[in-house]
Amino acid sequence: MSDLPQGNPGDALNWPMLKIKYLTDPDNIARLLPPGIEPASRPEVILTTYNFPVNGHPEFGLVTAILGKRDGKEGEFPLGYAIDREAEIFISQEKFGQPKYPADITYFRIMDYVEARVTHQNYTFFEFQGQVTETLDPGPEFEVHEWWLKYSRKASYTETGFDFPPHIVDVYSKYGTALKQKVEGKLTLRDSPWDPIAENLPVRSELDAYLWTPVFLDRRVTLGEALDADAFEPRANTIGNSRWPGENGGPLKPQA
Repeated sequence: MSDLPQGNPGDALNWPMLKIKYLTDPDNIARLLPPGIEPASRPEVILTTYNFPVNGHPEFGLVTAILGKRDGKEGEFPLGYAIDREAEIFISQEKFGQPKYPADITYFRIMDYVEARVTHQNYTFFEFQGQVTETLDPGPEFEVHEWWLKYSRKASYTETGFDFPPHIVDVYSKYGTALKQKVEGKLTLRDSPWDPIAENLPVRSELDAYLWTPVFLDRRVTLGEALDADAFEPRANTIGNSRWPGENGGPLKPQA
């Protein structure tokens, strides 16, 4: 028991994240990445379910991210953060370009049983049930680059373009690992016009699923370079400011 993370029982800071990784079709990754971010060395999808305190309150969320590469560095491009707290959505988008949108989320662990479920616009598009099977080596400290996109569209009914053109927001994080546990289970991705993971990011490999209790060592958010505004604009017309091809944005076509 001495190796387990310590803290107050029930403290949201002690909740592990459920990380699910798998490979998908390379062409789908290339289609979903915005101009300025290239496909990485592998077509990987990262689904992260979490409960973490934000501004003094627990926030349940699901991050849908894909691997990309920018300036020679590989990192994660989140298509959307489905969260259960309305208060954090608008400030996250406006201040940082973090693509949050509202959803209903269930995530819990009882003994070695783990369950997660996410519903948006009455579609339960993500579900996972599994069992913790072993404790893994925590591994070394590591760094992650995550890219958000900040912009403001032109205030006009008739004109296209931006009042503030799209810019990369580089989110650098450094982590250690307090505890990492392997989870064997079943991932169910259901069809949804709002969160089309099943359609756009189908599973093409075995799952790598685990509970991860992070040690937060560093985090920096930096406004970066502008993107090609004309090439990006079709992506701005989607759900939750997420660049994800949900229903009101219509399908995202491959770039020429």
